[in-house]
Amino acid sequence: MEPSPAKGKPQGRLLVSTTLDAKDELEERLERCVAIVTSLTNGLSEREANDAITANVCKGPQQHEEVCLGLFALLLTEPSQAQRCYRDLTLVNRDGMNVILIKINQILMEKFLKLQDVCRTQLVWLVRELVKSGVIGADGILMTLMKQIAGGDITNKNLWLAENVLDIVVEQREWVLKSGMLIAMSVYTYLRLIVDHGTPALLVLRQKEVDFCIGLLREKFMECFIIGRDLVRLLQIVARIPEMELLWKDLLHNPQALSPQFTGKGLLQLLTARTSRKFLACRLTPDMETKLLFMTSRVRFGQQKRYQDWFQRQYLSTAESQSLRCDLIRYICGVVHPSNEVLSSDILPRWAIIGWLLTTCTSNVAASNAKLALFYDWLFFSPEKDSIMNIEPAILVMHHSMKPHPAITATLLDFMCRIIPHFFPPLEGQVRQGVFNSLTFIMEKRVLAHLAPLFDNPKLDRELRSMLRERFPEFCSSPSPPTEGRDEGTNEMKMEESVSLEMDNHVLLDKEGGCYDNTEAAFSDDEEEINNKGNKKREFRFHPIKEAIIEEPADITPYVDQLDDMMKEKVLQLQKGSDTETHCEVMQEIVDLILEEDFDSEQMSTLASCLAELFKGHFRGDVLPDEITEESLEESVCKPVCLVFRNLCQMQEDNSGFSVLLEMLAELYQKQPKIGYHLLYYLKASKAAMGKMSLYESFAQATALGDLHTCLMMDMKACQEDDIRLLCYLTPSIYTEFPDETLRSAELLNMIVAVIDSTQLQELMCHVMIGNLVMFRKDSVLNILIQSLDWETFEQYSTWQLFLAHSIPLETIIPILQHLKYKEHPEALSCLLLQLRREKPSGEMVKMVLSRPCHPEDQFTTSILRHWAAKHDDVLGEHIKALLIKNNNLPRKRQSLRSSSSKLAQLTLEQILEHMDNLRLNLSNTKNSFFTQTPILQALQHVQASCDEAHKMRFSDLFSLAEEYEEPSSKPPKSRRKAPASSPRSRKGAATPVSNEEESASSSASEEEDSKPKAPKRKRKGSSAVASDSD
Repeated sequence: MEPSPAKGKPQGRLLVSTTLDAKDELEERLERCVAIVTSLTNGLSEREANDAITANVCKGPQQHEEVCLGLFALLLTEPSQAQRCYRDLTLVNRDGMNVILIKINQILMEKFLKLQDVCRTQLVWLVRELVKSGVIGADGILMTLMKQIAGGDITNKNLWLAENVLDIVVEQREWVLKSGMLIAMSVYTYLRLIVDHGTPALLVLRQKEVDFCIGLLREKFMECFIIGRDLVRLLQIVARIPEMELLWKDLLHNPQALSPQFTGKGLLQLLTARTSRKFLACRLTPDMETKLLFMTSRVRFGQQKRYQDWFQRQYLSTAESQSLRCDLIRYICGVVHPSNEVLSSDILPRWAIIGWLLTTCTSNVAASNAKLALFYDWLFFSPEKDSIMNIEPAILVMHHSMKPHPAITATLLDFMCRIIPHFFPPLEGQVRQGVFNSLTFIMEKRVLAHLAPLFDNPKLDRELRSMLRERFPEFCSSPSPPTEGRDEGTNEMKMEESVSLEMDNHVLLDKEGGCYDNTEAAFSDDEEEINNKGNKKREFRFHPIKEAIIEEPADITPYVDQLDDMMKEKVLQLQKGSDTETHCEVMQEIVDLILEEDFDSEQMSTLASCLAELFKGHFRGDVLPDEITEESLEESVCKPVCLVFRNLCQMQEDNSGFSVLLEMLAELYQKQPKIGYHLLYYLKASKAAMGKMSLYESFAQATALGDLHTCLMMDMKACQEDDIRLLCYLTPSIYTEFPDETLRSAELLNMIVAVIDSTQLQELMCHVMIGNLVMFRKDSVLNILIQSLDWETFEQYSTWQLFLAHSIPLETIIPILQHLKYKEHPEALSCLLLQLRREKPSGEMVKMVLSRPCHPEDQFTTSILRHWAAKHDDVLGEHIKALLIKNNNLPRKRQSLRSSSSKLAQLTLEQILEHMDNLRLNLSNTKNSFFTQTPILQALQHVQASCDEAHKMRFSDLFSLAEEYEEPSSKPPKSRRKAPASSPRSRKGAATPVSNEEESASSSASEEEDSKPKAPKRKRKGSSAVASDSD
């Protein structure tokens, strides 16, 4: 969630920004106010400074605002001056802190994610002080601050915010109790957050939240009653917590224990009360809310995947974030109620977003809660109190999923049937009536003309259809064939009042190949059949259907009428023109009109809609010529839309027309997202754009996304889906021009290796070796390779091939061995094995190889050690000796180190001995003399002298190799001094030194001992010990 400050040095002291970002207006204004306050107080004593700012405030409202904002900004950026600034602020302000409250609210709603860490801490401190002082309006600020606590997010910053806000409401409890809305909002917020804080590390925080919520619910239950039915939903989710369970039982069986006014019918009254939008919206951060509203008001149906992918990465990528799906579904059902104008357009419908949220859910518990969130308004639906818009998404998700995803429809229908008796048995009759009311109202409002095609569909299994007929016989009678035909083929969803007027979405579904544009759904055994159907649709999705739609001239009529006469004339010329040359001439004239000073910028969006419709044909088919030559590349960029690109390339960035054209392009990007990768192609392919690739960065900043990385990832994803050849063509320039965005991005690499074939892989490897392409950097390659471990087999092999094409030392990525498991990561292990085979072993390599856990089926360590023992026996022997002695010197600490270590493998003495014993067994029938080397024998003697009896028994065959070896030395006194230090319990440490000749004889004798018949007997004894050892 947080913007990464690593992308550039902050320009200001308030907000995190990069060197490419324009200066923020709010930050600039606050800096000016700080300068004013500083100039007034510079060099003065505290009393004189106070008199000076008081005198300045008295001059007028403008001076009052400047001084207050200056003190406010100093308070945020200078913690050491915070107390003094707040004191001065309370003394000089004349409007009850109103100007400060407005600015705090603006920062919380618009700038909170960009705040520097110090400023964020100071802002929370200021809110605490405002609450302590009882400032009027502080309750609103506190509720806005609560909104910034994200659900499903257990990052340190979010936990810090949740805990600090909780401390404020607990410390100032008496003040909180004065505001009924603040009581209800606090309970709703923290009841929801309790779900996310169930891990052992967060139990202390969760207990504080539980105590706070129970205290307010028991003391001020009727104030919490205004939350409505969603209060019961949240309590039901946390009811297994012991303290909450007692409250839950009182709610169900002894309601008057909570409040004398809460009688036996109180629960039903609570469940029939619709939850206010304020509560549903408070569990989405302002940023989430903005993105969701953008998707439901600006994104066209069929073009939503890139936005959904972005939202998924930003907010739904972790296991903890699954709980956020309930909040999103409740928000979409209860808050997002589009106008009839939007509903009758091709804007992304609500049911498609909900379908996507359901199909991408990876947790069974979260999926069950998400379905309950979707149907929650059905259970006690009353046409007089509730809105059709609250229940419409659920029925449309089921209706539109029947063809492409019947398993989704089936699971939702099954849930709808089973929730009736199981939600709360004493109220089964009321729940049944609520669902019946919902279905009746759906038919009355013509959301669906008939329910029989849904309830009695042959794609559903017999048991479910039987259950539906039993539960809802009134809705299962088959309509007459003509009516059924109309329902399947025409638009039968016209609705009264402010209800959904859906387009013929059957056509849209077939055109786009699926409702939700994802392939991650995993419902029942129909998945394979569903995926196969989806794939078949994707094969022809760009040809017959889209051509038919594009050729309809009426598409631009509603837009053209909103243009002024001159622009309208040019657009109509563009529509009537037939050849590319004419189109380009007219397009240049349109660009000239846009650049005129009197051009009305309000027409920009309308003009972009016209151009997007007219140029649809330019975005179909392959962009890259079959044969790539200078002539074919220049010809491929001679399209009308490229006129905008060319004009931008010819302008200077400080030219006023440059920003106008960028705005035009950004508007066009919203209507036609393929513009992004077409711009990238133009900047690489066109001679006129030579050296202008930085223009794409300006374009990304101008879009609604406002971020180069996000924009680049979305455009490359769109390119990957449309044209793989173009993706490979763009890859070298993308990595070269935007290294900060690409070289750390596993996401981009995965896009590439997921679709390329072996020929394209070989071409990319050639680019790397020629020097045209760098895809990995030392500081980020390890992290990318670790992330690639979850990819498909070919994707992983391609990634390793690309890595090996670079000249990055293997030691850079050798720590990845600690992450590899022999059953789960065979691709990475096999690639590493082959590469290690070519390397001379270093100390770090040997350490990482020996750090792998021993397992009978995992032959990785033994195989590479055997190879090194044959090729580099002396080097390997020295490294193993060093590791054995180092790990042997701290035997008492080993267990504590292992228990306190991370999940990564830790090298222990026992592991080294196990791997050495496996290597000994592997080499036993060969002539390899690795275990006759002096360093190995010295190390084994060293370990044997100090290890316990269990290890001596377990590794007796290994230690026996060094039994008759005597350590040589030319200086007896030194030897006698050293011996006790290295092996205090060994008698051999004090043995008489031997000459070099004797050493040689001893070594050959040791070899003869290896070949004697007693070795096999020891081996059986050793293996027996291994089998019986519990360690």
